[in-house]
Amino acid sequence: MFDYIVVGAGSAGCVMANRLTEDGSSVLLLEAGKWDRDPLIHIPVGIGKIFPERLHDWGYFMEPDPGLDGRGIECARGKVVGGSSSINVMVYVRGHAGDYDRWAANGATGWSYADVLPYFKKSERWEHGGDAYRGGSGPLHTQETRYRDPILDSFIRAGAEAGYPTTADYNGAHQEGFGPVQSTIHSGRRWSSADAYLRPALKRRSLRVETQAVAHQLIIEQGRATGVRYSRRGTEHIARARREVILCGGVIDSPKLLMLSGIGDPEQLRALGIPVQVAAPGVGTNFQDHLSVITVHGRTDPAPFEQAMRYDRLAISMLNSLLSRESFAGDVPIGATAFLKSESGETLPDIQFLFLAAPFPAKPWLKPFIRPVPNTFGCRVALLRPESRGTVRLASADPAAAPLIEPCFLQAEGDRERLRKGVRMARSVMSQDAMRPHTGSEILPGDARQTDDEIDAFIRSNAVTVHHPAGTCKMGGAGDASRVVDPQLRVCGVEGLRVVDASIMPDLVGGNINAVVMMIAEKAADMVLGKTTAQTSAASAEAEVAL
Repeated sequence: MFDYIVVGAGSAGCVMANRLTEDGSSVLLLEAGKWDRDPLIHIPVGIGKIFPERLHDWGYFMEPDPGLDGRGIECARGKVVGGSSSINVMVYVRGHAGDYDRWAANGATGWSYADVLPYFKKSERWEHGGDAYRGGSGPLHTQETRYRDPILDSFIRAGAEAGYPTTADYNGAHQEGFGPVQSTIHSGRRWSSADAYLRPALKRRSLRVETQAVAHQLIIEQGRATGVRYSRRGTEHIARARREVILCGGVIDSPKLLMLSGIGDPEQLRALGIPVQVAAPGVGTNFQDHLSVITVHGRTDPAPFEQAMRYDRLAISMLNSLLSRESFAGDVPIGATAFLKSESGETLPDIQFLFLAAPFPAKPWLKPFIRPVPNTFGCRVALLRPESRGTVRLASADPAAAPLIEPCFLQAEGDRERLRKGVRMARSVMSQDAMRPHTGSEILPGDARQTDDEIDAFIRSNAVTVHHPAGTCKMGGAGDASRVVDPQLRVCGVEGLRVVDASIMPDLVGGNINAVVMMIAEKAADMVLGKTTAQTSAASAEAEVAL
């Protein structure tokens, strides 16, 4: 028996475990994966092996998608302590202030930018210190890129030459524009949610962590969630919660567990022989993700990345990173980004560039990744706010079966149009004078693809996820028939049960989402503990002044 059971020790679950045990409350934290002891997790450049080989990952694949020429693309989700924050590329982005004001206007009361900014600040330890926008004393270390390559500065200058703005801090007053990447890295090591939140809490006797513990079903009695049935190393267990069960399993596994427990679309549940506990047709719907394509170019000048990848140099660099010394291995070559509007009339930036100053595979969608082509670099063009919506459904009532992930990418014409414009925008930037000392021929899409139809065909056959799925347990107001949780993140129709992860997002924010998930968990912890906004009023007032 525990006060709280948290299912999932990922980006959100580690935050919840820390905050809920601060006052001595007992917490059981269940994680399906193992402890994050693999050195590759903690060395930032180790991502180059983690992703291609699907290490510490659930191994999910999306269903064949008509919008992608029938391809079923991978859907990497962390299965390890720290979750996806232990296997992601560590880019720190909060999204645009307008994202949260849109959430609030559409029924997510209490989630405006002024409401969430104090929690971003509470979470963060920005290397340049706190100000009206940034946090200086939180547990999550963030820093500007340490990666050094002249092509990064050239890329930012090329953006200005193409007529786009620049921004010194896309997480500050102005997101729009070209600028250096910010990352969750500290002293040459990845700084995951496990590092920031879980490890400091492990000394508390009130916290118990069980790894390799796969949740099978929620125990619901008289309309209240009272426990979790799970298996660990072949043995089934039942844990009970006095106060609440909190799902932090992520966009795929939180709706999966709800449906396995009889909370979902009644027709689908009955077809699988699952007794219906709560009719909640919104569970598993509203799936959305940032889709992207990569423009790849030849490089004419020496690339620091390729020089540093010589085995002897790399070995020394990786050792330095493990010893918390800054080195080449202590960062990733995604050193610059941009948030841009595909049309001047757009309210918010709807396209993101992520610039990779390293060799790219000629066919980057393949698994396993083929050997990169030497002397190349790439620009990932991502669609930030897709209109298309997909679903996550159960394949069977067997908890061990992977769910069916149907992304429905590019169903909306607006998505196809914006991503096509994004490709043209990237081409324009690459053609500027600032890039000429570095840029050779265009490998992808290739000079032969110029018309709308040709670019669309390139997108359909090459697009991949940026690994930012969201929305499958949608947060909404009382009048929203598709909502799964209310603005307090309580599951509608069940007492003592909340969902706290990216699945509650009503729609996607403009950028990488890991920072957003930790913010959501910080705010959720205050909700669970009954802390009022008055306890963050000073920070909120500061935010209002800044706005």
